[in-house]
Amino acid sequence: MNKLFKNVAIIMVVVMVFYFGNKGVQTYLGKQAVSDLSFTVHSLDEAKKIAKSEGKLVLADYSAIWCPSCRKLDTQVFANSDIAKKINKDFVYARLDYDTDEGAAFAKKYALVGFPRVLVLNTDGDKLAEMPLTFNPIEYKANLTTVKVTFTPK
Repeated sequence: MNKLFKNVAIIMVVVMVFYFGNKGVQTYLGKQAVSDLSFTVHSLDEAKKIAKSEGKLVLADYSAIWCPSCRKLDTQVFANSDIAKKINKDFVYARLDYDTDEGAAFAKKYALVGFPRVLVLNTDGDKLAEMPLTFNPIEYKANLTTVKVTFTPK
């Protein structure tokens, strides 16, 4: 029985070291990806205020800093210069992290499960659309254009 307890304890320690080590690495890589973006990352409240003053829509990105799919969206789509230009021109970008109170409230308000999830909001915070998840910058830019044309007041 004592040997079984030791084996279980060793396995638990190895699993915990692997889990927290991996999460640490993923978090580091996620922070690096966000720091490489060529547009400003705002809180949701800031983004709504800026969008209102500039006549833009809010692009609200619900992500987790340690999420590989979120990082893929950052590095393959948001880091693309054409996408960055489109976002800077037509949207105000807000990032809401899963591990924060703001992110939890956002997920609850919009009934979000999983990430990345990118919503397009008006300046009052009303959900206008959800961006289809694609890691293809050309498709993403076309989707941004469609959303902009559809929801910008004439």
